Amino acid sequence: MSRPRPEAMQLIEQRRDAALKAIVDGVPYIQFLGIEFDRRGNELTGVLNFDQKLIGNPMLPALHGGVTAAFLEVTAVITLSWEYFFPRIENGELDASTVFQDETIMFPKTVDFTVDYLRSGLPRDAYARAFVRRLGRRYASVRVEAWQDNHQRPFAQASGHFLMPQSKSKAE
Repeated sequence: MSRPRPEAMQLIEQRRDAALKAIVDGVPYIQFLGIEFDRRGNELTGVLNFDQKLIGNPMLPALHGGVTAAFLEVTAVITLSWEYFFPRIENGELDASTVFQDETIMFPKTVDFTVDYLRSGLPRDAYARAFVRRLGRRYASVRVEAWQDNHQRPFAQASGHFLMPQSKSKAE
């Protein structure tokens, strides 16, 4: 009896990229802000591509505080969703292309989100990475940092708590 041949890493990477794209493309606000996600292995980095519409104070100029907060929260929610959904997508239990069409699939909901503005966001691309501190069945805690030129000098950071999805049959 022969062992099944391992799947080519290129196919695994393509499937992972397709799963991330399906999760991100399902949220129109992410496209409006111009946020993309770079995946290296299982680590996600949010990328806020600079656009003039993101400027809040044209005199400085500086990124709008609401854009900064939204970027941090989106990065937290997508990272949390990735960690929650990816194992189910990887084992074939869930089809990534239909995640947003399936009404029984719920996403994490923000309970609270606190942003610390450390300095003005400059008119250039920004990056963010979320760190899931706790991921339980009902609750998750996430910390996020955003930087521009130097990862060691964040311009904003945030922490948030999220209610994790429960199946619709349990919630009703």
